[in-house]
Amino acid sequence: MHIQELFSLKGKTAVITGGGRGLGEQIAEGFAEAGANVVLCSRKEEACVEVAEKLKGLGVETLALKCDVTNPEDVNKVVKAALDKFGRIDILVNNSGASWGAPAEEMPLEAWQKVMNVNVTGTFLMSQAVGKVMIEQQSGKIINIASVAGLKGSNPKFMNAIGYNASKGAVVTFTKDLAVKWGPKGIHVNAIAPGFFPTKMSKGLLDKGGEAILEGTPLRKFGTENDLKGVALLLAAPASDFMTGEIIVVDGGTNAM
Repeated sequence: MHIQELFSLKGKTAVITGGGRGLGEQIAEGFAEAGANVVLCSRKEEACVEVAEKLKGLGVETLALKCDVTNPEDVNKVVKAALDKFGRIDILVNNSGASWGAPAEEMPLEAWQKVMNVNVTGTFLMSQAVGKVMIEQQSGKIINIASVAGLKGSNPKFMNAIGYNASKGAVVTFTKDLAVKWGPKGIHVNAIAPGFFPTKMSKGLLDKGGEAILEGTPLRKFGTENDLKGVALLLAAPASDFMTGEIIVVDGGTNAM
């Protein structure tokens, strides 16, 4: 297979949660540039519609839908709409996320539950619903967005969000276990663990501790609007057909320290 075919998504259909902004929008753009039709969903439908319209300019088909990933009805509606329009789902990116900053001893239970519901239960519900389609197809690529925060503890001086760290640690293990369970069914399950990217979710954290974070980042920079595209494309494309259960860290080197 030619290298261009190994990294082509021509004719494929990808569902991306949280696709209306930030990392989800970046990944959606990369997939569309590689030829994939893209289904974007999030709680803020308008943001998804805006991105979907922009991506149509790349010559692909798009769909923008409202979805709360913690609501099984919403999840099933997204899967049905994707199948009705495209006939199959080849790629799922579980990107929707939530966070809450508070010392562990003060973290409100409701905040803990919200973060775990979106980051863990939402990833499970989307994977389960899309997975049923992929099992029938005997093929599919699931990409979970974890975090370097799920691989180790974080200095509370600049990141005090135990619910977020715990939830992303759960996503890491979920990825590995689902890869083992569904590998024989032709489904690849991998994850990306990003470091610090300037997004709406991370703005407060970077405003407060950005300099300290950069000092602990060997490449001395934050992630840009291009730094997840290539890794996400690798995991979605035929180039990764012998990879499953892997967590790829994209963090400027912070995890190496």
